[in-house]
Amino acid sequence: MKGALAKIRAEGRTLEGVPTPVTRPDTALVRRARKINRVLAETYPEAGCELDFRTPFELLVATVLSAQTTDRRVNAITPALFAAFPDAVAMAAAPRAELEEIIRPTGFFRAKTTSLLGLSAVLVERFDGEVPGRLADLVTLPGVGRKTANVVLGNAFDVPGITVDTHFARLVRRFAWVPEDILGDPVKVEHAVGALFPRSDWTMLSHRLIWHGRRRCHAKKPACGACPVAHWCPAFGTGPIDPVEAAALVTTQGPA
Repeated sequence: MKGALAKIRAEGRTLEGVPTPVTRPDTALVRRARKINRVLAETYPEAGCELDFRTPFELLVATVLSAQTTDRRVNAITPALFAAFPDAVAMAAAPRAELEEIIRPTGFFRAKTTSLLGLSAVLVERFDGEVPGRLADLVTLPGVGRKTANVVLGNAFDVPGITVDTHFARLVRRFAWVPEDILGDPVKVEHAVGALFPRSDWTMLSHRLIWHGRRRCHAKKPACGACPVAHWCPAFGTGPIDPVEAAALVTTQGPA
């Protein structure tokens, strides 16, 4: 087995869908990245998935609905949604008009309805109505890409994964964790960041960066002067560095 793993690493091939870098990342970068992660862990001990769910199916549906809207808006409509359609079998048979009406507040409700009906039908037809616990299976579902799959794997199945959403991508760029030329490719970003951390850290790393992006490292005006990782951030000064001005920008929860 060790010989096989060595060959995989030497060829840069994948193991469980995760590319293994041919060359190791710079040691100084690894140390800086891991220091930032440790400080964010101390800053946000409560960090975690902000979507409400009880089952893998509920998390899958909620994650699909969260595109182009906020977690709080999704959480506001999912109780009624799951009361009406609690599982894949029920949702696959849902009247389209009724499903659209329930999820309308999340935006893009017609496209999302198509995805929910499609993924539910596939779950029933191919997976006995259960959400699979493998990335390779999840990404075959309508409306489900790697980002959604990694959210479900990490939070419903305890399978480590990196979730490259807009907040994560913005912070990775500001922290200069990955080369500039791959920033537009979420899959390459996922793999490059993964090489900086133990696999066991991936899911919580994603939560911490997303929490930090929502609460301090905002897209337009980051709270640089109130940032716990400012000392290790190459983008320090992008936002106000005055502590009082910066503190006024810090929020206690994600956007409404």
